[in-house]
Amino acid sequence: MARDRREPELDRELADLPPEMRWREWMRRIEAVLFASAAPVPREDLARVVGQGVSVDLLVGDLSADMEGRAVEIARVASGWMFRTRAVYAPAIRAAADVGAQMLDLSEFDVAVLAAIAYHQPITRDGLKDIFGKEISRDLIGRLHAQGLIGTGPRAPRRGAPYTFVTTEQFLVAFGLESLRDLPDREQLEDAGVAAEAP
Repeated sequence: MARDRREPELDRELADLPPEMRWREWMRRIEAVLFASAAPVPREDLARVVGQGVSVDLLVGDLSADMEGRAVEIARVASGWMFRTRAVYAPAIRAAADVGAQMLDLSEFDVAVLAAIAYHQPITRDGLKDIFGKEISRDLIGRLHAQGLIGTGPRAPRRGAPYTFVTTEQFLVAFGLESLRDLPDREQLEDAGVAAEAP
């Protein structure tokens, strides 16, 4: 006889708990979901574990305040929230933890190409060539694509139109950005000597 393997329905409302305990339980549910997820969790998904009409933003804000002073923080990244280690602990992690597979193996030039794609997307290989004054290798584009940092963008409707490249959600996650609006201002980069001044 086959057993029914359905999960019991989640009690989202928690009506049997006093309001302050209910709020604390919803915070812990959000914490558990963020802890278990390797990718940013959107607001809509978090709303599935709390009461109807409850503000996920306020819960995340309270949870974030509750975690103040800990080694991890809640970051708004891409289209949702995720846990990440505070930057101050990066040297300790590199010294003691095996994070090699999580590290991006990018040269300065790779990062420059990513930045060009981010600032000028959608952009073709010819567009990148115009920016850098040299051909961008298919190998580099392939590696950035394989790491999930770029994807193919829209193509012109004409036959034989070149592929374009755009950044992905993984790009936002890797660089801790909520959206492309969080990219540094071009003038700031030029002033810092990181980018060439516009002609």
